[in-house]
Amino acid sequence: MIDNISSLILEKRKLFVFIILMITGFMAYMSQFVQLNYDFSQTVPDSDPDMIYYNEFKDTFGEDGNVFAIGLKDSSIFELNNFIQYQNLIDNVKGIEGVKGALGLSTLQILKKNTKNKNFEFIPIFETIPKSQNDLDSLLKLISKQNFYKDKIFNKQGAITLLITIDKKILNSNKRDVLMKSLIDDGNNFQEKTKIKLHYAGLPYSRYTIATNVKDELTYLLVASLVVTAVILFIFFRSLDAVVIPVFIIGIVVVWIFGTLALLGYKITLLSGLLPPLIVVIGIPNCVYMINYYHYSFKNFSDQRDAFRNVIKTIGLITFITNLTTAVGFLVLSTTDIKILTEFGIIAGINVVATFFVSIFLLPTVYLYLPSPKKSQTNYLNYRFINYLISLFISISYNHRKSVFLIFTVVFLASIYGLTKIKSVSYIVDDVPSESSLMKDLKFFEKNFSGVMPLEIVVDTKMKRGVQNINTLKKVDNLEKFLSDKDYVSSPISIVSFVKASRQAYYNNNPFYYSMPNNRDKNFILRYIADGYQNNISEDNISKSFVDSVGQKIRISLNIADLGSLKLDSIVNIVFMPKIDEIFSNSKSEVILTGTTLTFIKGINFLIENLLQSMLLAFLIISLIMSALFKNIKMVIISLIPNIIPLLIAGGIMGFLSIPLKPSSALVFSIVFGISVDYSIHFLAKFKNELTRNSLSDSILLTINQTGKSMIFTSFILFFGFIIFAFSNFGGTIVLGVLTSIILFVAMITNLTLLPSIILHFYKK
Repeated sequence: MIDNISSLILEKRKLFVFIILMITGFMAYMSQFVQLNYDFSQTVPDSDPDMIYYNEFKDTFGEDGNVFAIGLKDSSIFELNNFIQYQNLIDNVKGIEGVKGALGLSTLQILKKNTKNKNFEFIPIFETIPKSQNDLDSLLKLISKQNFYKDKIFNKQGAITLLITIDKKILNSNKRDVLMKSLIDDGNNFQEKTKIKLHYAGLPYSRYTIATNVKDELTYLLVASLVVTAVILFIFFRSLDAVVIPVFIIGIVVVWIFGTLALLGYKITLLSGLLPPLIVVIGIPNCVYMINYYHYSFKNFSDQRDAFRNVIKTIGLITFITNLTTAVGFLVLSTTDIKILTEFGIIAGINVVATFFVSIFLLPTVYLYLPSPKKSQTNYLNYRFINYLISLFISISYNHRKSVFLIFTVVFLASIYGLTKIKSVSYIVDDVPSESSLMKDLKFFEKNFSGVMPLEIVVDTKMKRGVQNINTLKKVDNLEKFLSDKDYVSSPISIVSFVKASRQAYYNNNPFYYSMPNNRDKNFILRYIADGYQNNISEDNISKSFVDSVGQKIRISLNIADLGSLKLDSIVNIVFMPKIDEIFSNSKSEVILTGTTLTFIKGINFLIENLLQSMLLAFLIISLIMSALFKNIKMVIISLIPNIIPLLIAGGIMGFLSIPLKPSSALVFSIVFGISVDYSIHFLAKFKNELTRNSLSDSILLTINQTGKSMIFTSFILFFGFIIFAFSNFGGTIVLGVLTSIILFVAMITNLTLLPSIILHFYKK
């Protein structure tokens, strides 16, 4: 059967090439429709109870992650000319399409008691532009008395912030880039005119910045991967065709990646943005194995067609199996309920398999149109350095088996210990360099306003108009005071803040009275706000509803510092929840924490659990594939050992170097296992073939001699191919690149030392 397949491929090669070129043309056309992902990648499924509640919260109170903050800390802002420029900045921002509201110093309002109508009215502090410095100073003095805005819009240290609410529909569309660029351009114009430094923060800004970096890196890493692999190919083969042909073949698959994304309606995310350079690095070894076997076969057959027929017969099926096992490492990610992982796994799996078909149809066709290989093109088979390494591996396997077992046992035990030191930590703004402007600005807001990561608390009174109960409001006030004492939490805002501001307004705006009503004045004040407590705190869109439509639920909105998933989880469960239980112990009210930040914490844990589960599934499926290939359970076990050890070493390195387990680093294990097991398959397939006509010892010798060279070539390509990810701007991508490079190189060593040592020691038949 294999003879018929090899003959079909060679005889119908023009037809297959035509089909591939037609598909490539179609994929190139579809590629123009690929878009960047503008939405936050949800990692918790919609069916999860916490996600269901969070979606209900957004339906009731609105979005919690659509605020863009502009902060500054410069006393010159309170000079008249600079302040007028600040007012102009706010006015310009309000005019940008997609901006729903902007709350800053010049747009603040105060409550004023209307004794005639017995209610409170919102009065703008800046009804007109100040005419003099004295006018400005008096208005600023009035602002300083408004405790409602303290530590939200301004603080005692002189820092101020402008909070901009953005339409969520714009944020999740391709109009986001225009909107964010307009906001930043207006900020830059303000900085140029006033020389006052601005700081930007908020989830919209963070996601915009990261998405822009993903777009830039996609091109950079793709070009770098092509250049690096091309250079290595030329160093090894010293032949231009051995460089151009593989790069051309992989270039076709890269086009297919973008076409597949468009066909399936997927967008480019931080993960799928890695696929083009990833496929370049993974796909080139296909061509290396085929070219290597072609040159070996040509020495024996002296005819190009016969040589390629032998290549297809000898390693065609094996190459397909190795591509399949690599694809399995990716495809199992699609079994998770996480959209970003599912899309990544499907696109990667499909195109890894596609790489095999493009290679096996195109490579023989192109080479058959070229002249026969010259001696200079096959000299690499006798490189002194490669031959030295092969001799070294043979010597180790034959003469030092006990040392090999001892060394890898020690490495195994040390890696197990290292694994126990791994911690799972991830940040909302993650993998971004600490010296980047994004991180510096984030630290500014954490220092001056305790962070900008949204956290929401909902108090369900379990009765209509339950928010009018003064005892419930006092409990909420106690909770807010507790939260305000934490330096990593911003000053909370809720209906209680409105009630306290109302009391201050009732007593002629005296800041001393910014507190909860007492028994003497509560009836007067609550009567004044009875008709208005369910309205927004201000008419500005930055302030949303803090009470549901029936007056049953109270929303407490606050921001928290980006402390990392591990610490945030501890704070919520060990600090916040016990205090909440204590305050509301004698109440019928139910208190629930929700919001983007908590969804993130749960999402990270959910993501890592799914990655580890998919890793185990890949392990099972690949074991079944190898069982079908070798039909010998002993060989399957033997083949898995040299590929499990590199994974343990990766975990050990992470533990000893305090590299946290996060989605990007957990992904290393799936990639490494899917690729490293290819070494074993190639080795064992060749060994099995040699064993039919040679002794056990000679079969191992011949296998290391021939397969070992291809493994060394591909290991260098994989090492330097993945190491380019170390030049990424994202910490997770750097870890992925460096760890994968090192571990795949280790996998090559284990498969050329430990694997033959195990076979020689245990395989007697």
